[in-house]
Amino acid sequence: MKVFVTGASGHVGSAVVPELLRAGHQVVGLARSDASAAKLDAQGATVQLGDLDDIDGLRKGAAEADAVIHLAFKHEEMFAGDYLGASNADLAVVRAFLDELSGTGKALIGTGGTLSYSGLGHIATETERVSDESPRGAARNLIIDTQDVRGSVVVLPPTVHSALDTAGFIPLLVKTARATGISGYPGDGTNRWSAAHTLDAARLYRLAAEKAPTGSVLHAVAEEAVTLKEIAEVIGRKLSLPVQSVPAEHFGPLAMMVSRDAPTSGARTKALLGWETTEPGLLADLEAGFYFEQR
Repeated sequence: MKVFVTGASGHVGSAVVPELLRAGHQVVGLARSDASAAKLDAQGATVQLGDLDDIDGLRKGAAEADAVIHLAFKHEEMFAGDYLGASNADLAVVRAFLDELSGTGKALIGTGGTLSYSGLGHIATETERVSDESPRGAARNLIIDTQDVRGSVVVLPPTVHSALDTAGFIPLLVKTARATGISGYPGDGTNRWSAAHTLDAARLYRLAAEKAPTGSVLHAVAEEAVTLKEIAEVIGRKLSLPVQSVPAEHFGPLAMMVSRDAPTSGARTKALLGWETTEPGLLADLEAGFYFEQR
């Protein structure tokens, strides 16, 4: 199978590409810089230069592939405070992919986030429906509601962790702790995030491309709930910093995320696709120390 991957040189993409290649698939990876292109070429993928604003190029990549894995997102805009703008750009890309793939039965695997389940009051399962008004909700719903494309959405936890993670939420929490001299947590620290290792998540994307049924919502969740206080305690111990409750504003660009409580289950996904999680958990990866190396 020939798979077109956006975000192919990013954190999760850098694990998805070799996962697909090891399984015998061809990979065409979208790259927006020479450095990203060189990384993909070294992995054995074919490079397509472009970015999320190059709609014609994205349509071409989709048309020539048997499946599309859409990982790219305008994270710079999101962390600068323009989550709506980044989400609207993502929606435009998804619409272009669906239009190009309409009637082909080819696979389109989109990406969502478990923090969209914040405040439900229970552990979210794959049966949850998110609002079109939630960030990335409209794009997610378009993919799973279509019937003439084999669409599915992999829903990632805020903490997809591994040594490949150099710019995600955990590195930002470590950076904030270093900058402020406090390893903080919001409120009483009992709000919960789900978690998964990067390599486990990569296997799920491959399985989705190979066999996810039309309309599938797939939770890339290995751990249902890790509290923000537990995370802060390990960071504080590793950096020899005090651990204490702080206001959300303490976290800068993460302020709107850190107080969300979104425990999430991946049990149905594991049963549906035979997905197994075998890599270390979040706290174990924090204890391993690589998040605290100056990278």
